Amino acid sequence: MSQNPFFPEIKTRFGFGCMRLPMIGEEVDLEQFKQMADLFLARGYNYFDTAHGYIKGKSELALREGLTSRHPRESYILTDKLTANYFETEADIVPFFESQLAACGVDYFDFYLMHAQSAQNFDKFRRCRAYETAFELKKQGRVRHVGISFHDTPEMLETILNTYPEIELVQIQFNYADYDDPAVQSRAVYEVCQKHGKPVIVMEPVKGGKLVELPEEAKAVFDALGGGSYASYAIRFAESFEGVCMVLSGMSDLGQMEDNLRTMDDFKPLDETEMDAVRRVNAIFHGKHLIACTACRYCVDGCPMQIAIPDLFSCYNSKNLYKDWNAAFYYKDVHTVNRGKASDCIRCGQCEEVCPQHLPIRELLQDVAAEFEK
Repeated sequence: MSQNPFFPEIKTRFGFGCMRLPMIGEEVDLEQFKQMADLFLARGYNYFDTAHGYIKGKSELALREGLTSRHPRESYILTDKLTANYFETEADIVPFFESQLAACGVDYFDFYLMHAQSAQNFDKFRRCRAYETAFELKKQGRVRHVGISFHDTPEMLETILNTYPEIELVQIQFNYADYDDPAVQSRAVYEVCQKHGKPVIVMEPVKGGKLVELPEEAKAVFDALGGGSYASYAIRFAESFEGVCMVLSGMSDLGQMEDNLRTMDDFKPLDETEMDAVRRVNAIFHGKHLIACTACRYCVDGCPMQIAIPDLFSCYNSKNLYKDWNAAFYYKDVHTVNRGKASDCIRCGQCEEVCPQHLPIRELLQDVAAEFEK
């Protein structure tokens, strides 16, 4: 088991990301989540990550029901986030923070992150003195550590870390598909963290499941190694880097958790043969020219046409990557039955403003419409 060298209260370097939980329809499967939380703690892991907007507000409540009301406070580490959507003035922040504590059923957060920091929202956080408020909450003991989660350019990260050197850690999207991707720039963002001596929390190590749903020729590369799931290679890649204090995985069922814990119980960094396999798989993956959506769903809530954008992108990717004949069925008879079609987009741009991947969603929806609405 890989020990955490940066924060001794965290038992390991592997965390439970609660943006994707087991579901029954629109509701969290609390019984399965309880089993997963219990197993996670029993195996020696203790880091849980949430945010108010995850699963439309249900993630925090699930943590209260499945974790915090059932286990001693000292047995787990809990991270929550301050999201720009939920405050307009400095006076709004503390009441919102207190509502998060209540939703989670705790009286302090171990880590509190300024959420999804970017050029678009950083001025709002500064204007509303969000960082100063978080640092004051730390002085009061209501927050143990203050950090950020980040989706933007390395230059913007430099600006933030220079403005607030008190930031203790940075959560970034980091995986082998995005490592040298010009849109996400994971490698360059990671290098800024290293330059400033900030421990890194990795989110999306499996790219929203996309590094499990591999093309057949990519699967063959990993299969030839003779061991480990496709997810295990992605997680081990992320955790093989110096300065990484935590790799988060959003686990949607008990099977995914058991697979990840097998990987982490006896963690070994990728060796050179495995790293070469990752490079070959990455080349195959990028050669497919897929839509690089991670299904975070930030784009969905604000869409005036109620287009299930990530679901339509998934249909498009499945059709083009797997030649999946079911993709058209899911497009027509599942994801657009009571919601908008790709062609219903009015090009307002709200989706692109909140997309962590900086995708040209309006143009991509035109491609999706051309594929499925011929």
